[in-house]
Amino acid sequence: MKKQILFVDDEQPVLDALRRMLRCHRDVWEITCVNHAASAWELLLEHDFDVVVSDIKMPGMSGLELLDRIQRTEQTRDIPVIMLTSLSSRQTKRQALDLGAADLLNKPVEPEDLVSRLRAALRLKAFQDRLKLHNRLLKRRVQQRSRDLAQARLDIIWRLGKAAEHRDDATGNHVIRVGCMSRVIAETLGMDHDFIETLSLAAPLHDIGKIGVPDAILRKPGPLTPEETELMKQHCRIGARILSGDCKARIAFRQWRGLPAQPNAESRGNPVLEMGATIALLHHEKWDGTGYPRGLHGKEIPLEAGIVAISDVFDAMTSERPYKARYDEERALHVIRNKAKTHFVPEAYSAFMAALPEIRSIRQRFGDDLDPCAGIEETIDEAALVCR
Repeated sequence: MKKQILFVDDEQPVLDALRRMLRCHRDVWEITCVNHAASAWELLLEHDFDVVVSDIKMPGMSGLELLDRIQRTEQTRDIPVIMLTSLSSRQTKRQALDLGAADLLNKPVEPEDLVSRLRAALRLKAFQDRLKLHNRLLKRRVQQRSRDLAQARLDIIWRLGKAAEHRDDATGNHVIRVGCMSRVIAETLGMDHDFIETLSLAAPLHDIGKIGVPDAILRKPGPLTPEETELMKQHCRIGARILSGDCKARIAFRQWRGLPAQPNAESRGNPVLEMGATIALLHHEKWDGTGYPRGLHGKEIPLEAGIVAISDVFDAMTSERPYKARYDEERALHVIRNKAKTHFVPEAYSAFMAALPEIRSIRQRFGDDLDPCAGIEETIDEAALVCR
């Protein structure tokens, strides 16, 4: 492709002379000539040029003003500008160089000088274009690598949640539903983007601590004994330790590599793990202070834990569990309404009810396709909200 060169001068004879000087280069250079700097600026915004050659002193917009616009505009600042002048003022020439001119030529222009300066400017432009292309390719690679790493982290988070749910009751979509329900509740509350996105990823980890609970308790087909109930409640603290505590493998690896231990350094500042630890620990707290493991009361309960709590309870009641049959929606909502003032964070409850159409859609979209257990007599106290 021909290199595009734009000449700007208010004297037509000068432009004609410049065009004649370069006629033997017409096979490689496309020459465009304009009489006004304002017209040149419009062309620069509409077309790609490789070099601009401009007179300094022109009526209306001067060559220095045109140069200043070119340098201050992202679209044009990489175009080399050669200034032509018949002025002998050193101050004017210094001003042109300070504004970013690539070169200066005195009028009348010698053909050999013009061709030599144009070739140098074109080499500069070619180098800048290659650098920009390289930077664009590098940026794309970095962005793709970042997307790959982010996706890998998300996949690990989802699989952690799935691992706990798989041990619990084989309703593997529960963690997905709780994450999606929590998201729409947060959106209904008008929470900011970062909170919503972090909650969407942290909510599926709410029961990660069940990894540390024996199968005999997790899968027991009926109510738990008081001792078993206390063991089950430990899943909250276990989950918080998994998501917030350091791990032996990381410490051992760093020691093997001769690096400082830096306990928790890699998890600190990770908003998903931080919120996930809070949710895992506190999603069984109740507004009246009768929840566990800390017995928090009222506004002591973080909003994210309250959002996940009502999502978890509703989905647990409307799903089959080893210890209970599935509730229909009407029955589940009746229990939730009865316990609204004692169990749930008020904002989370109000947003849950407002988002109910979307929540129904989530249950349909991510259903487990399991039939309710026929003939099993319900023995769990509804006051416990059938959610261990």
